[in-house]
Amino acid sequence: MERRNVLKLGLGTALGWAADLPGATRTPVLDTHIHLFDTSRPGGVPWPEKTDEIYRPALPDRYAGIAKPFGVVGAIAVEASPLLSDTDWVLQLIAQHPIIVGFVGDLVPGSPSFAPDLDRLHANSLFLGIRCGNLWNRDLSADASNPAFIADLRRLASAGLAMDSANPDPSLIGAILRVSQLIPELRIVIDHLPHAALPDDPNRVMQYWADLKTLSANPRVFVKLSEIPVREDGRLRTEASYYRQKLDAIWDIFGEDRILFGSDWPNSDHVATYAETFGIVNRYVTEKGPTASEKFFYKNSIEAYRWHPRDTAQRLL
Repeated sequence: MERRNVLKLGLGTALGWAADLPGATRTPVLDTHIHLFDTSRPGGVPWPEKTDEIYRPALPDRYAGIAKPFGVVGAIAVEASPLLSDTDWVLQLIAQHPIIVGFVGDLVPGSPSFAPDLDRLHANSLFLGIRCGNLWNRDLSADASNPAFIADLRRLASAGLAMDSANPDPSLIGAILRVSQLIPELRIVIDHLPHAALPDDPNRVMQYWADLKTLSANPRVFVKLSEIPVREDGRLRTEASYYRQKLDAIWDIFGEDRILFGSDWPNSDHVATYAETFGIVNRYVTEKGPTASEKFFYKNSIEAYRWHPRDTAQRLL
């Protein structure tokens, strides 16, 4: 039997029992957005706060136990700290856990140390890029006007690494558009887009959708369907119909080749369990057909992040 068929058979066996769980899928899943931290480390962590309900160690083994029953064969960790030392810590951590195929860390473009730090981190194949957005008291709208900031993002693009965003709103999308126009070769992943905070001003909302449409013309811009679950009056909405209109608006703009799955675990636990989060998005995407599901849950993540398989289950496609 050819090696490719052996791998398919092995993964099919692994996923067969998972597919019987509520919301599970037979498509291999690459979760492109989880956070890793250890609240028991000396000095604590910048996030989450001690009063937060998710304040407990969020480590690869715990994630694997939760996610693997739903066909998850790998995940990408995304920074949860502005500290360079924490970027190094996550890279050291995931080196021992093949289920984590890479990490989007935290560096500050425009800072004097950016270039040497990027060169050092880029030597690690698990380092996939950096995150820039409305977080850690930073403002991409202002940063995008800084020539040094743009020069460093060009370095990021030249290294073949990606830029994630965070906490979307119309201003952030406008800033991402400016960055994309200045550096069209930069791969950009827009996080949490369904969760964008939209204003009451209809003109700004129209501009937001127009900017997304313009961004979609760049084949290197991707979108994560993450932070999807919603509670109303204390009840989690689980029916696909509740989410369809908002998700279709994004899907229709970017198409099935540039949309990714991200759970946002364990931050997602504020609203829903992993099973509930996965079930909601799986019910929606299943309606798109098996080809779209395969792209959304797995294939598109390879194009967006250029990650490399770390075990046989990740070598199916």
